Amino acid sequence: MISSYADLMKAVAEQSEPQRLLFVFCRAELPDDASDEEKAGFERGEGGALTPVVCVDKAPDEVTDFDALVAESRETGQHWDVVFVAAMSGRGGMKPSSDEAQQPLTMMVESIRLGHLGNYLPLDSRGQALALG
Repeated sequence: MISSYADLMKAVAEQSEPQRLLFVFCRAELPDDASDEEKAGFERGEGGALTPVVCVDKAPDEVTDFDALVAESRETGQHWDVVFVAAMSGRGGMKPSSDEAQQPLTMMVESIRLGHLGNYLPLDSRGQALALG
């Protein structure tokens, strides 16, 4: 069971094929037409929609430290609440390139926009896994 970014990095290191990590940083937002009840829930940290604001792919050795990843993400000027992570496996001992990651990363962003979150690991800004639902 992966409950943190550190757990994820251990699991990635144990894979038989080299990996590439896909990150989609999302901001929690309320729609303009939210009801008072929805607004109150949102203030308690419930509900809302997750809007992708930044996405990037990285080799695991580029992101060993979650705090450094967070600092880099903040340089974009985009506030985010949740980062979704997926791993992409290489083949034949070759790690996936950034070019190869572009289509899966685009599909990941679109999946998140549509609310299909089950295939991704959601983490908070401290690198702890979140239970969404």
